[in-house]
Parts: sequence; C-alpha cells; structure tokens
Amino acid sequence: MKSRICLVTLGCAKNLVDSENMLGLLKAGGYVIASGLEQAEIGIINTCGFIESAVKESVGAILEIADMKKTGKLKKIYVTGCLVQRFGYKLKKELPEVDGWLGTGEIDAIVRLLDENRAGDAPFYISRPSYLAGHETARIQSSPFYTAYVKIAEGCSHRCAYCTIPGIRGTFRSRPPASILAEVEAMTERGVKEINLIAQDTTFYGKDLEKKSSLEKLLKKLVHVKGLQWIRLLYGHPKGISNSILDLIESYEEICPYLDVPLQHVHPEVLKRMGRHSDKENAWQLMDRIRSRKRSISVRSTLMVGFPGETEEAFRELHDFVSWAELDHLGVFIFSPEKGTRAARLNHAVERHVAEERLDALMRLQARISLKKNRRMIGKVVPVLIEGPSEETDLLLRGRTAVMAPDVDDQVLINKGEGPLGDILPVKIRKAYAYDLVGEIVT
Repeated sequence: MKSRICLVTLGCAKNLVDSENMLGLLKAGGYVIASGLEQAEIGIINTCGFIESAVKESVGAILEIADMKKTGKLKKIYVTGCLVQRFGYKLKKELPEVDGWLGTGEIDAIVRLLDENRAGDAPFYISRPSYLAGHETARIQSSPFYTAYVKIAEGCSHRCAYCTIPGIRGTFRSRPPASILAEVEAMTERGVKEINLIAQDTTFYGKDLEKKSSLEKLLKKLVHVKGLQWIRLLYGHPKGISNSILDLIESYEEICPYLDVPLQHVHPEVLKRMGRHSDKENAWQLMDRIRSRKRSISVRSTLMVGFPGETEEAFRELHDFVSWAELDHLGVFIFSPEKGTRAARLNHAVERHVAEERLDALMRLQARISLKKNRRMIGKVVPVLIEGPSEETDLLLRGRTAVMAPDVDDQVLINKGEGPLGDILPVKIRKAYAYDLVGEIVT
C-alpha cells in the first residue's frame, strides 16, 4: 500500500474538477485518500494563480503546509495547478520546501510525480497546456453526492487585456459531446440531481470541434438524461448569450433559469481597453433581451472597477447600469495589473483608494437591490434543494433554489420542516434578508 495523501484545492470550480481527477488517478495508482492533512503523509496543494491576491493565498498555503513537515506526519508536499503553470521554474528557487511540481498541462502525470523518488532536485512537470480530461478519466467527486460540476471545455481563446488564463490554461478546447453525456449519465446513476456546466466560456463550447457542435445542441441532449433535474450554466461570455440559448431555458424546466454572465464593465471606452468591446449589443440591450422572456431568468455577473482609464464618468455609467439592471447576484473586484498582460502596461491608472470606494459603492447598491428583490419572494412557494444543517446552527436546514449556484450565491434557511439531504422540496418563503431567504417546507 502506498502513502496516505490529502489534496487541498484553492481557487475556482474548474480547479476543483482538476483536483477530483487527480484524486481519482491517485487512488487508481494505489494511493490512499486521507480525510485531512493531519492524517496524511503527503500533502498536495492545487493552486490558483489568476491574480495577485490568489498568488499570495497560494504561496501562503504552501508555506503553512510546509511547516507541517516539521511538526506532523507529513513527509512530502507537492504543488500543482495554475500557480505552477504561470510562474514555472522561479517557484523552485523560492520554495525549496516543495518536493515536486505539476502544471495544468500535466494533470495526468500526478501519479508519476509522486512515484518519482528523485534524490535532491524536486521533479518538475510542466508543458504547454493541451490536456483535456474525459469521461474515462478517473475522478473522485468531492462535492455533495447530489450536485457536481462538469467541465465541458478547457482553456480560453479570448484575449482580454487583463487576463492571464490563456497563458495558464492554453487555447479553448471542447470535450466531445458524447464524452460529456457519458459522464453526466454516470453521475445521475449514482445520485447526482444537479449539474453545473463550467468552462472559461461555456457559450464558446463546440466551436473548435471538427464536427461543429454547440452549447445548444449539448443542452438538448442533457435535458433527456434520466434523473437529472437541474442543469445550470456558468461563465458565459456576453457575446455568446444567443436567442437559441434563451429559447432552451424557456422550453425545458430542467435548465435552470439562471445565467452567469461576467460583464466586467459597461462603458464603451473601458470595454475597448479591456479587449471586450462589442458593436453588436451593449449590456443594456443584453439585459433587455434576457428580461423580455416569459420565463423569469436570474442573472449573475461580475464587474471590475479601477481599470486603467476608468474615469468618474465611466464609473457613474457603471453605477447607473447596476441600479437599472437590478442583477440577481453580483460580484465586484478591483483591477489587478498582472505581469505579462496588456492591461499592466496601460496608462491612466486609478488610485487604489478610489477603486476601493467604487467597489464599496456598488456593493452597497447591490445589497439594497438584493433586499428588494428577496422581499418580493415572501409568500411564494419555490423548489429548494436541501443541503443539510446550516453552518451556523443545527436548528436550521439550508438549501438553494434553482437560481442559486453552489458556493457563490445566496441560500435558503429552513426553520420549519424536515427533508432528506439532496431532495428538492417545496419551501414557502417567510422572511427575506439582503443575501438570504428564510422559509418552511410545505408538507
């Protein structure tokens, strides 16, 4: 029997899927999965390296876990993922505590990395990212049994001025539809009821395949998978939200009325400097098109403040848009000038304190919008996916509606009634707060 391992995942859901594949490969390779670092002999950190704050978090986690080699059972630590792919061999010099390195293009080499008992120099597996896991790739699902992420593509072929992803993850490459369908069918057979489709841009899916496919064609197949109740779309580029996608959301109850559309900004000049400008449709027109549908579709978005050249006028336009659009879920972050990107070389920088004030203004506005929208839910009965006891108290259950994505959105707290974990049950909303709803299960 080989060593006991524990894998720590940092970053986004796409990173989580990579970790689940590595865990599957390691188990198939004879390694034992430990329940925590305290019980492990080998620690693996799957890192994020997208922006400066993520880099700092990843380095901090590496150093913290490296200290466990001195005080606990941990004998070796390995680092994988985006941080490795982005910074390469520089990390080896700065972090000699690490026993091996693995980039995003070498996920399938994780067993070889751990098996290699090289004396002295730590093994380093890094290459141009081209790897793409399929349904036959071993995987251990770490999310609750009833919900899972399905990565339908890897990489990105957009060239946004501020983004490091194309260099870290490679160009966009779609999985074959048959592979995705086979994976989802296997998931539902073991009890998964909700899948969240993810990629750097889900709406770009299939455009790179020889036999042209599309997100729409994929959805038409997935809605017929037996046992699958919720299909949620995450990370869709604004340019890719087609009328045919909206038609499908209206036509199939299985497709959650939810769109995750990272707009980043709305001012034309800022978008042009970002490399995201479109002459065909602006953010107002996109939201009008989505809101015109008979089925109410919730929209989640992310916005960036403090991008070079964002004037007071540009920010006012962004603030006015948020006020007008009344987005259902919103995340705001401050521009980070990442080395190697075009945006890092742009002039007309925005001072940090100004960017922070803009972020605070948008989040205060969004809190008022969220409270107003949530209050409209009082008295309504909605299907809720039961996720178990609340993290705050065992006296409450928690769950999510179809328009709440896992990990990033609001939750429903249930103060009356009981239901099995993973069931979707009717809940009557009794109270509303800015980011949470409170209700009772309807018997």
